[in-house]
Amino acid sequence: MTKKIAVVAIGGNSLIVDRQHRTMEDQWKAVRETCRHLAGMIERGWNLIITHGNGPQVGFILRRSEIAEKVEGVHPTPLDMIGADTQGSIGYMITQALGDELRRGSIDRQCAAVVTQVLVDKNDLGFQDPTKGIGGFVDEEEARKFEEEGWVIGYEAGRGWRRKIASPIPLKIIELDAVKTLVDAGFVVVTVGGGGIPVAEDAQGNLVGTRAVIDKDRASSLLARNLKVDLLLICTGVAQVSLNYAQDNERPLDRMTVSEARRYQSEGHFPPGNMGPKIEAIIQFLEANPQGEALITDPWNIERALDGETGTWIVP
Repeated sequence: MTKKIAVVAIGGNSLIVDRQHRTMEDQWKAVRETCRHLAGMIERGWNLIITHGNGPQVGFILRRSEIAEKVEGVHPTPLDMIGADTQGSIGYMITQALGDELRRGSIDRQCAAVVTQVLVDKNDLGFQDPTKGIGGFVDEEEARKFEEEGWVIGYEAGRGWRRKIASPIPLKIIELDAVKTLVDAGFVVVTVGGGGIPVAEDAQGNLVGTRAVIDKDRASSLLARNLKVDLLLICTGVAQVSLNYAQDNERPLDRMTVSEARRYQSEGHFPPGNMGPKIEAIIQFLEANPQGEALITDPWNIERALDGETGTWIVP
């Protein structure tokens, strides 16, 4: 067994490259390409714990559920169940595609997906001001119907009305011991999909699913901290982090320290809806685990980033 363990958080672009390629066939193609690079990382001696996004897939299932509700005898699907559904389906795709890649490379490793619950505080401030958009954009009439059903709705200029839900802070990974047992046994584990299924404790201490979504990178950071891994690798849509992104004076970063990352963020280089949550997740990981390292790149440049040819390394 390898001694090097990495949590690799793959984003939505690992399954859906762009809006023109969203069919299941397109998603299979994208995940197989991503898994080719994950297998390359394993071949280099890493043991992987893979987390993933699920935003578009949640939206698809939510829409199907709404359409199906109009059919007599078909019940709606609660959001926590949709999260579980996507963990199962995406976990299946990753374990199958990655397993195929490992066999082709004569690498004797088995993959396993774990449907994962993540505890949140039912009094988290995020529930008081839901900001995370979910589902498709609708006209005001349909939005008001959602509001009558108990949803919070919000308007985005030029796009329309959309439901908003909370994005609470992840506190505890319920199946952490199971994940650790599998990792210690040499399995490549897929877990904390979509940030985990958000659950809260009721008055009796029982777990109850909540209408929320947990940020995938925050949950991945919590997982990496709990397991004290060597590397937190966050895959996103760019090969490197940049200052002044998409501007004439854009400057890619090969490496930065935690203090530099904090300074750049305070200067507005890493906005909340983009690179900001990834940087925050990495800072939390490195402050709790100063022996670790973190890396940001896109899925297709994983091996090159590990070789120092691209990507952005963040160190304590």
